[in-house]
Amino acid sequence: MSELLTRDEYGAIAAELDLPRAPFVDGKFRKGSGPEMQTVNPATGDVLAKISTANAKDVDFAVEKAREAFERGEWAKAHPSARKDVLIRLCKLITRRRHEFAVLESLDSGKPIRDCETVDIPEVIHTIKWHAELIDKIYDQVGPSGDDALSLIVREPLGVVACVLPWNFPLLMMAWKIGPALAAGNSVIVKPAEQTSLTALRLAEVAHMAGVPRGVLQVLPGDGPSVGEPLGLHLGVDMVSFTGSTEIGKRFLRYAADSNMKKVTLECGGKNPAVVLEDAENLDHVAEHLVNAAFWNMGENCSAASRVIVHKAVKAPLMERIVARMRDWKTGDPLDPANHLGALVDGAHCKKVAGYLKGKAVAGGGKPKGNFIAPTVYEVKKDDKRAKEEIFGPILSVIEVASEAEAIQLANDTAYGLAASVFTSNVRRAIRAAREIRAGTVTVNCYGEGDISTPFGGYKQSGFGGRDNGVHAHDQFTEVKTIWVDLSDPKDGDLVG
Repeated sequence: MSELLTRDEYGAIAAELDLPRAPFVDGKFRKGSGPEMQTVNPATGDVLAKISTANAKDVDFAVEKAREAFERGEWAKAHPSARKDVLIRLCKLITRRRHEFAVLESLDSGKPIRDCETVDIPEVIHTIKWHAELIDKIYDQVGPSGDDALSLIVREPLGVVACVLPWNFPLLMMAWKIGPALAAGNSVIVKPAEQTSLTALRLAEVAHMAGVPRGVLQVLPGDGPSVGEPLGLHLGVDMVSFTGSTEIGKRFLRYAADSNMKKVTLECGGKNPAVVLEDAENLDHVAEHLVNAAFWNMGENCSAASRVIVHKAVKAPLMERIVARMRDWKTGDPLDPANHLGALVDGAHCKKVAGYLKGKAVAGGGKPKGNFIAPTVYEVKKDDKRAKEEIFGPILSVIEVASEAEAIQLANDTAYGLAASVFTSNVRRAIRAAREIRAGTVTVNCYGEGDISTPFGGYKQSGFGGRDNGVHAHDQFTEVKTIWVDLSDPKDGDLVG
């Protein structure tokens, strides 16, 4: 865990930051062809920087430079251990500048500095290092082709990969994508969310300092129509890896169909259930996990457990404990490490989330103060829109059920299938429920997403085409090729293959 500084120390770092203000293309910052875009501190409303944005012309140039870098082969054809060494150097540079990265992330997104310091930045380093260490430890295969042939099944980098990022975990989601994509030998173009471009630009600069060759990692700030759509339709892009809303994810499938059938992987929304059965042990422990699951990162989390499905026998004592736990979750200045919750990412999103603040709350509620919304709990019926729609804010819906069967049915009554949790003291019930809930990750007696070694992604409209994390993430950034070698004696006259 990274050490936490004081509010004054974080303020001093913020005052001294030299902010990036242009696309990072072919090894340096270059003025974009698009209009200037303001990046705003959502906690204060202050303009942090005016960033020169990219457009379709810059996309063409970046794809050209990415392809040139790939064909040169200084990265794509480098020995795996050479790529590993560069990525390990990158991790060391991030570690040295961890406080700078944490403050930049907090200012740009409204995230609490305590999360940036203790979760986001350490996980960024761990993710890139994990994939770096994996590079020279993955073996390809030899097929069972008999004595007359040798079949080699090998992985090869795809080529030019576009990574489109969300605004809720800007730097960590970038690491989830560029870690395996660069490890595999691809050239990568990153399109950050327009609300949160600063840390992506800084990371690309630091990666170049670490030895990532020019053209291999580029960042194009801008909006969806100007950058995202041209990348999705570009004939020179071999793959798009997207994290964000289901609605926008579907667009990239259409872009692929309308262009070159590029590979597409999507990690999209979720309306994730936490099922608490009547035999759940230690309700204090359950409440601790549920509060964290619902309100961590202000609820701006695709895997947030935003609906608790609880058996009526334990609902009342569980609710008491949830309300008690919420008192520890202070909302306020993101740069103050005493605060667990910061600001929502911008005014438009805050207004959307505030639209769900209706009726009598069990805890919290009230009007937003600026872009700050207090953590809030409602008891709702299963057809309430707060139990159906992805809110992406600090609002928890609690739904009472009378049986395990009803709980599982309700857990699956959603278009999404990203994550879920089950709390029970019976291991058979736990495994049975975990198998019956249609979600990519199901945790038992805890909230979480697994770790870097476990694949993360969703069923149904929560995901498509692949998984983040683990070896599975590395595989999605490669092509599988069969090389068939005929070993038969030409004098025999028989054809093999």
